[in-house]
Parts: sequence; C-alpha cells; structure tokens
Amino acid sequence: MRFTKGHGTGNDFVIIPDPFGELDLTAELVAALCDRHRGIGGDGVLRVVRSAKHPEAAGFAAEAEWFMDYRNSDGSIAEMCGNGLRVFVRYLLDRGLATPGPEGLPVATRAGVLVTLIGDGTVRARMTTPRVYAGSTATVGALTVPGVAVDTGNPHLVCGLHDGTELAALDLTHPPLHDPAVFPHGVNVEFVEPAEPVEGTDGHVRMRVHERGSGETRSCGTGALAVGAVALRDAGLATGSIAVDLPGGRLVVTHDADGGWWLEGPAVLVADGEVDPAAVL
Repeated sequence: MRFTKGHGTGNDFVIIPDPFGELDLTAELVAALCDRHRGIGGDGVLRVVRSAKHPEAAGFAAEAEWFMDYRNSDGSIAEMCGNGLRVFVRYLLDRGLATPGPEGLPVATRAGVLVTLIGDGTVRARMTTPRVYAGSTATVGALTVPGVAVDTGNPHLVCGLHDGTELAALDLTHPPLHDPAVFPHGVNVEFVEPAEPVEGTDGHVRMRVHERGSGETRSCGTGALAVGAVALRDAGLATGSIAVDLPGGRLVVTHDADGGWWLEGPAVLVADGEVDPAAVL
C-alpha cells in the first residue's frame, strides 16, 4: 500500500491514495497505520478517493471530483477535519490530481463540499459556518470549566480559562468529561486563553485540544474555527480575523463580509513510502 505523510501545524496524517475506492480500509487497519510505535504514526488517515467511487460522496461528484474520507486515529469515522482538508488539497496539487479553478478547488467531505484557495505556502479553506448553540462544561481532573458548544460540521466545546488556571498546566492525557446529553456522540474539547495582540488580526488566543477519537493533538482545524467563532462573538465583532496559536503552530480564522468562514495555515507533505498492511496489523 502506497502512502504519503503530511501535516498541518503538527496535526499529522497518513494519506492513502485509493482513487477507485478499492481498498478495504477497516477501523483496525486505520488504527494500526496511525500507531506511532508499530505503524506509520498519525492523528488520522486521509483516504483520497474519487467522489463518484464512494457511496457517501457520489451525490457530490458533479461539484467535486475528490472526496476526503477522513478517519480518526482510533479508526472511527469523523465528519470533518480542517487541517486534514488543507493537507488533502496539498496532496492533490502535488500529485497533479487536481487544478484549482477561478474560484478555488472544491473537495467533498462528510460535512459537504468545501472550497479551498492556494496561497504562498498556505492553504485557505472555506469552512462550514460554525453554529454556537449551547452552554456546557468540561471536567479535567478536579477542574470543571464552563464552555460553549459549537457545531463546525463536527461537535466542539470551547472552554475559556479564567481565575489563574494555566493552559500549559492542564493534563489532557485522558478525555475531558462532558455532558452526554449535550454531546451524545462525543466531542472535541478546546481550552483557550487570551494572548497578546497580533498585527493584522482582530484577536489572538492560545489553545489546546483533546480530539474525540485521537486524544490531544498538536493542532485541530475545526477546533480553531470553533475557537475563532467564539472569540469574535465575545469581542462583539460580526466579521474579522482571529489568530489561533496551537502547540503545532498558528492558524488564522476569518469571517468575511460575504458570510464566509475561512481557515488558513501551512500544509506540508514530508514523506512518501510503501507499507505492508499485514505487517502493521
């Protein structure tokens, strides 16, 4: 099986080309590929398949040639991955599988068809409009933090830190406890603290994230989008840009005057290779 390894601000992925949807990509195989000791290692798998060849994406084939079949590192299926989308597009361009049109490059995902724009060393993705819809809490050890539920195509809980609680001190080696009545299918939890102003943006925050199905990751694109949406709301801004610093680097979330929500940051391919599925299993 051929593979490519890539990352977006340290959120890393095993990319598997399967244009005709022929691979039996089981949850067990995904988890084995993502194992950092016995496999390749990654926060998830991006399967590159033509929309027309995948039952979940065939309805998008007229809008987008390629479907991003994203799996979490435990093998579970996820609706969307912002960093994964940007790395997916970098792969399509690098391999000559797609050429952006005048309005960008559309990609089919489980959250719908999303458009991406290619910048100077960055990929900018137009994301699903985030929906801030409820209050809830997350518990880490003895600490319970209030937060805001945000739907970005997948579920998030954005928790602002106050009263001297330091972001770096949180133990995210275990999933934060959440309210299953609010998040029956689990949730990605973001912890956020304010940061110094950044020129050219309307706000700046630092965050860490525990991703459903992957654990703490170096970065999470949809998580950054959720955090940016809450930061703009809390600042009383209808539009603007928020710089979001994660352990793996900086992403910028922008809500423009046309109503579009954008996620921008680097997307890098680092290696190509071949793996024996039987060996990793």
